[in-house]
Amino acid sequence: MRVEALAPAKINLTLDILSRRPDGYHDVSMLMQAVSLYERVTVEADPGSCDTDGDIIITCDKEGVPCDHTNIAHKAAVAFFRYTDLSHGQVRIDIKKSIPFGAGLAGGSADGAAVIVILNRIYDCRLSEKELCQIGEKVGADVPFCILGGTRHATGTGTTLRKVRSLPKCYVLICKPEISISTAKAYALADERQGIDFSYTDLCLQSLSSGSIRNVSDYLHNDFEEVLALDEITSIKKIMYNNKARGAAMSGSGSAVFGLFLTASAAEKCASILRETYTDVYVTEPVKSGVTITDISLPE
Repeated sequence: MRVEALAPAKINLTLDILSRRPDGYHDVSMLMQAVSLYERVTVEADPGSCDTDGDIIITCDKEGVPCDHTNIAHKAAVAFFRYTDLSHGQVRIDIKKSIPFGAGLAGGSADGAAVIVILNRIYDCRLSEKELCQIGEKVGADVPFCILGGTRHATGTGTTLRKVRSLPKCYVLICKPEISISTAKAYALADERQGIDFSYTDLCLQSLSSGSIRNVSDYLHNDFEEVLALDEITSIKKIMYNNKARGAAMSGSGSAVFGLFLTASAAEKCASILRETYTDVYVTEPVKSGVTITDISLPE
């Protein structure tokens, strides 16, 4: 059986780092949003070929993406089979990438989420969303969100998700500069802060109830952006603000920056200006779903 799915990117409307946990992870409070920039993932497997475990083979159309056991899609497949205690024949996973990696847009997590959802369909396990997310947690903190999508409040280590009111209609312009950011370094800098006791996430959640993108835009925030204080991030945001963005912020641990626009024409105009300098520039919209199966092909 061959099954194809689309998995959307995510942006962090807010990202508050609350505290460092004894296990070394961090408690966070984030408002996360899925957007219409998709990975296309195809999995081919024969659920009737289960005498012995076969290879998990990864292919990808993007140079530089590892196609071995370190790929999140591979880890997701392993986690799925461990959770379900199923044997499997050869499993082939093909990834068509559209989400830039090293961007804070959860491209790798989207791939892993797609693999979990697709394997659940191929092997007819009929796992609940909760069970799919439990598998996803073992693979990466953003994977459960990528499975579910929409607009969600994330707490704990980022895997405890609560559905909230959808982001009002707007256009999300994403620009990813070439700089890369060490997540470990970003967390270390955040840990050095003193006396932080303020939640932009709470304010942004309250603003969602107004149904106004203008109100939501007032409370976009990212603690990583604040502690890293990178000139290029500031420069991209300035271009967005100068071209009618209602709000702008860095997503995740970076380095992608997004801006919220009221009209498609304003977003496209700003995108054309940014494309004079940057390659990875996308005009997207908020979406209410996560991984979506788009095609199922049965063996002849």
